[in-house]
Amino acid sequence: MAKAKTAYFCQNCGYNSPKWLGKCPSCNQWNSLVEELIASDEQDKGSWRFGSNNVKPKAKPKTINEITTAERYRIHTNDEEFDRVLGGGLVPGSLILIGGEPGIGKSTLMLQLALSLKDYNVLYISGEESEQQLKMRAQRLKHQNDRCYILTETATDAIFKQIELLEPDVIIVDSIQTMVSPLIESGAGSVSQIKECAAEFMTFAKESDVPVLMIGHITKEGSLAGPKVLEHMVDTVLTFEGDRYMAYRLLRTSKNRFGSTSELGIYEMLADGLREVSNPSEILISERTEQISGISIASMMEGNRPLNVEIQSLVSTANYGTPQRTSNGFDNRRLQMLLAVLEKRGGFRLGTQDVFLNVAGGLKVEDPAIDLAVCVAVASSYEDLPVPSSSCFAAEVGLGGEIRAVSRIEGRISEAEKLGFKRIFISENNLKGLDKSKFKIQIFSAEKLEQVFMELFG
Repeated sequence: MAKAKTAYFCQNCGYNSPKWLGKCPSCNQWNSLVEELIASDEQDKGSWRFGSNNVKPKAKPKTINEITTAERYRIHTNDEEFDRVLGGGLVPGSLILIGGEPGIGKSTLMLQLALSLKDYNVLYISGEESEQQLKMRAQRLKHQNDRCYILTETATDAIFKQIELLEPDVIIVDSIQTMVSPLIESGAGSVSQIKECAAEFMTFAKESDVPVLMIGHITKEGSLAGPKVLEHMVDTVLTFEGDRYMAYRLLRTSKNRFGSTSELGIYEMLADGLREVSNPSEILISERTEQISGISIASMMEGNRPLNVEIQSLVSTANYGTPQRTSNGFDNRRLQMLLAVLEKRGGFRLGTQDVFLNVAGGLKVEDPAIDLAVCVAVASSYEDLPVPSSSCFAAEVGLGGEIRAVSRIEGRISEAEKLGFKRIFISENNLKGLDKSKFKIQIFSAEKLEQVFMELFG
């Protein structure tokens, strides 16, 4: 009887070792190495060796001038948010990985997408739910599509036989952790199985020009479960995030070989499925019936999309020794830097004050253009003077208290004008080459923080 070969794989990063180790040398995780079967001696006998004639090469090397290029068309879905995040639609032959927390709505998003592609044959492969469960979800979504096929199977050899018979135009796999390849003897969800199953779907996608979308689980740290090589294999990595107890969901891309990685899609979870939010600024700005101190509106960019987001600040006296600096949706280190600028350059005594900052809507922002809005919100709460609700801000703040220019200022001004704002505060340097006559909104430019505070608070 042939002796089976085993190795120890890290379930966190995919590192393999011939013997068990208590701590993974690659990711420093404890007790993450698990023994898995990788191959037997009989399977190795037919493997390729250098100089052997067992395998004939399928492709021949070409010079760069011999390769012809053709413009690749995209499969446009009826989901504008999904198309925007992908860069314009599904690219034939692409392999897309969608990750997210349990219960966030990944399967709902993919089934809704499958039902909306009425001009294509779509195969939805489910290894987690039965046909009856998927039928109940489809009824709740209130979508009908006679060209959407459901297959509840986990064995990849059986799946590819059905694919050969059906010849679908789009394939959705839910999820890659439930798939099992007969070439690997370890159980479903192991590092070896995930790598092999993903490699089989990748080979199929490249050879057949059929886009494959795979749902992936995430770890408790928030990263995609399985080996890191899984993210390197796929063409696009999408993250579906949000609070399960809130209505809004955010679709981000962290890797995209066919488009930008800075785009953002926003959905609202309803009883009958996910609704696209075409104007996210409306949900990121709360409707206030009275003027409240500590609130300002920032004009930011997510990819090519301008957004207006509400910045909320609360400044109170520290009663327990060391003052707290807490932020939600904003970098805490940058907040501390801006507070130091306000104290040094603006004369605000914040050393004995607790400062809390929140970005409304659960959004995580990195655009430095919201610096001015953060400083204004903190100053407003400190002085207990409300900021006019008709004003918004788009500028970066330097360590010297100077107002610095930001990119794509025309798009930010146009978005603010469209939402009904009467005045926008920008940097003096952004006026270079800007045609103010195109806008009806009042544009106030400044070089220092003091000028902004004097204009707002007198």
